[in-house]
Formats: sequence, structure tokens, C-alpha cells
Amino acid sequence: MQTLIKNGRIIDPRQGIDGIGDILIESGVIESVAIGCSLEPDRVAGSRIIDAEGKWVCPGLVDMHVHFREPGEEYKETIETGARAAVAGGFTAVCTMPNTIPVNDCAEVTRFIIEQAGSADLVRVYPAAAISRGLEGKQLCEYGELAEAGAVAVTDDGRPVGNSLLMRRALEYASAFGLKVISHCEETSLSAGAMNEGALATRMGVPGIPCAAESVMVMRDIALARLTGVPVHIAHVSTSESVAAIRRAKEDQVPVTAETAPHYFSLTEEAVKDYATHAKMNPPLRAEHDRRAICQALADGTLDAIATDHAPHSQLEKLVEFELAANGVIGLETSLPLGLKLVADGVLSPSQLIERMSTAPARILGLSSGMRRGSAADIVIIDPELEFTVVAEQFESKARNTPFEGWTLKGKAVLTMVGGKTVYRHPDFS
Repeated sequence: MQTLIKNGRIIDPRQGIDGIGDILIESGVIESVAIGCSLEPDRVAGSRIIDAEGKWVCPGLVDMHVHFREPGEEYKETIETGARAAVAGGFTAVCTMPNTIPVNDCAEVTRFIIEQAGSADLVRVYPAAAISRGLEGKQLCEYGELAEAGAVAVTDDGRPVGNSLLMRRALEYASAFGLKVISHCEETSLSAGAMNEGALATRMGVPGIPCAAESVMVMRDIALARLTGVPVHIAHVSTSESVAAIRRAKEDQVPVTAETAPHYFSLTEEAVKDYATHAKMNPPLRAEHDRRAICQALADGTLDAIATDHAPHSQLEKLVEFELAANGVIGLETSLPLGLKLVADGVLSPSQLIERMSTAPARILGLSSGMRRGSAADIVIIDPELEFTVVAEQFESKARNTPFEGWTLKGKAVLTMVGGKTVYRHPDFS
């Protein structure tokens, strides 16, 4: 079957494309991309035409940091419900973190995740396996078996690898199998708190977490990447100090990449001032100068990618005392509109946003991306003018732990296509 997407603003940073045009898809593969001129489908039965006038047509978004909770905590999220949230947010591929129950530290769990994703048949799921057995930071996993089973990266996300020698060995071992190492940077001896350290934490009577709890570990892992020559990817960057260290490392040609999350460029510690557990996370929301530093780092490329760190929890974990509440917020269905706010505010251009949310994360994980002839038709159509109010009860995700409840946002995915198959269509998009 042929599909023709017409009259859209085609934005593909990898191809250097930003212009009005058409895309012809044949049997799930892009057959042709035409800018400034029209295409017509072959006169065959079943051809369909999608009018994307006034919309952006982009390579599908890639989220390199999600928690789908299956196996083990399906009451929070399953691979299927997480996949539904992903495609509703415009994502065609996600990388799942290994802190499941049991931990994804062996080939059997990796294969299970891939099989469940295949059964859901919505979004492409690429598992990240654990750096260490049981996430205990003591013994490396069998990376060869994990890579063969389908893992694309290793990380102990949710916990840091405190032993520097083990982290060095992880970098060296992972590189032999083409696995990306993703680092959760946290010095636990400094992070025994529940929110950003500062005057607000003092007034609230809540133990604080200093920015150094993140940045000293960022500096360590940059040093290890310099030592080994092996790339390291820094997860969920939240502080200006971390940004400065990563910027210097890149200037020195150290092989480091980094991501931040929408909550770090959209919110500050003020979001928790009423003990709001839906804004409690690790690393915590920081000060306004940190938020501005994150925005600047996204603009100048110091931070390569935007990743949601989608972390679903039930009310059991969130509707408790602030210090006891679980860390984490969901983000798959709000990430794109929050990113579009950066465009509206002049922080990023449309092409830069798609680079940070699609092209760059795909490149870091070694995945294909872009809308060139012969590539899989993984496409998102975005309506940048569609205004809506965030209502958690309407989410596809099982979870409701969002700090953006009630926000009015502009811009949304209206159609998501994976391999030429429409896996999500907004009810207002005909």
C-alpha cells in the first residue's frame, strides 16, 4: 500500500531539510521526499493521502531514557501502556532502563522485554541492560550475551556505579560489543536528601541534595572517558556545574554525550514548595540559574538530547509524606509540547528541537534515523498550534504522577507512524 503525506513542513536535521513538501511511502518504507514540488501516488488500490498542511512532518522522536516497569511492577506501567503513551507523544522508539524486577541483567529478561514490545506492536523498544549484576555495583554483567539478545546500552540507572575501577572496566568491556554506557551520576554520600539543597529546603525543613552530588560524578566519568577513549553518555543532567564540565570536556575532544529532561528546563525547585510529591525526583529540580544553564546548553549543543526519564509510579508511592515519596515523574505525553515551548521562547529552532529529540538520541544509541529514500517510515506529524490543557486522567500511561497537571501547552503529535503503520492518530486530525 502507498501513503502520500502532502503539504507538510518537512524537518529532518540529518538530511538538512526544512521546507514544504511531500513524502511518498511504499510498503512501510520511504520511497521519495520532495521539497518545493508535489508527488502523486501510483494509481493503485488502497493508496491513501494525508494532508499535513500547517503541520510539521519529522522523523519519529526517540526517547533514550524510559522506565516501563515490566517485568515486576506492572501495576505502575506495562510495556504496552508505556508504548501507548510513547506513540501518543510522537515517539517511534524508546530505550528502556533495566531497574525492573528482576533486573534486566541477563539475556532472558532482555528477550522478554523485546517479545512484550513485539506483542504490543506499537513503538520500537530497545532495552538497556544493567552495567552490574542486580544493579549492585560489584560484578559486571555478561555484555556479549546481552548484546546478542538485543540490548543497545548498559546502565545502572536509578543507582550510580560508585566503584571507579568497575566503571572503567564497564566502559572498556562494553566498547567491545558496541554497547553505549549510560551513567547515572550521583555521589551517594552527598545525596541523602529529598530536594535541592538551599534556602527553600531549609525553610521547608527537608534535607537537601547539593549540586555537587551530581557534578563530582560527572567529572569522574568524563575523566574515565578521557582515560579509556571510550564514549560515555551522562543521563538526566540537572546542574550548571555539570553543564560546565561537559562543555569543557567536549572542547577537549573527550568522547562524552549528555541528555537532560523536560522537567529540568521547565521547572525549578519552587515546584515542590508545597511538598508536591509529583515534582519530587532524583536528581532533584534545581535553582533558576541551573534551569537557564540547561536551556543554554541545549541551544549550543553541550547537551545532545532531550530524554523524558519517564518514571511511572502509582498513588501508593506518591501520596505519602514528601521525604518518603518515590522519586520520578512521567513525561512521554508532555515532552514534545514542553520542547515546543523552547521553540516558542526562541531557545531552539524547530530543526534543533527535532535534532535533540530524534536525530541525536538515535545517533548516540546507534539507531537509524531520518527520512531518506529507503529508510523505514518512522514519522511523526506535529501540529505546532494545537493548544491543550494537561489532564493526567486522559493519559495513555497508567501513571498520573506529572507536575504539569493543569498547564496549558501548545503543540502536539497528531499522527505517529512506525514502519509506515499508523500507531497513533489524534482525534482532531482527520
